[in-house]
Amino acid sequence: MIEFYNLLENIKDHLRNNPSVTTVTFGDIMDVDLNKTTMFPLSHIMVSDMNFSERIVTATVDFLFLDVVDDNRSESTDSFLSNNNMQDILNTQLAVGNVLQSSLRRGELFTNKLQVLSNVSAKPFYDRFENQLAGWAFTITIQLPNNNVSIC
Repeated sequence: MIEFYNLLENIKDHLRNNPSVTTVTFGDIMDVDLNKTTMFPLSHIMVSDMNFSERIVTATVDFLFLDVVDDNRSESTDSFLSNNNMQDILNTQLAVGNVLQSSLRRGELFTNKLQVLSNVSAKPFYDRFENQLAGWAFTITIQLPNNNVSIC
């Protein structure tokens, strides 16, 4: 099914062109090397399901946009900003997800026949995984044409 490859290739290329993304990965997040040698910020793609209708395929795609939280060694007196770059990561990685979903709605990815089907859900995460990563988990439902259907 060529549509699956097209979906992944278009999204991968779009994310790699974003200056706030260093690495793009696919599959089970537990298979990704998330130790300090991974080049962050990282965008990770997971396809959770595909639904078929006569001429449309609908894919539910989960994304993780994440980076390493760095603690500042100097003492902070600001309890709101804390002593790390958490807010910077959340801001930057939310922008990566927003640019992606915007492109699917009306940009380059939309013109490649990928379209967002519904509202996009984004949830922040803090200190996830073993090396203190933070960012956003997005769920996007994407429609694409089902060109493999031939009715005899």
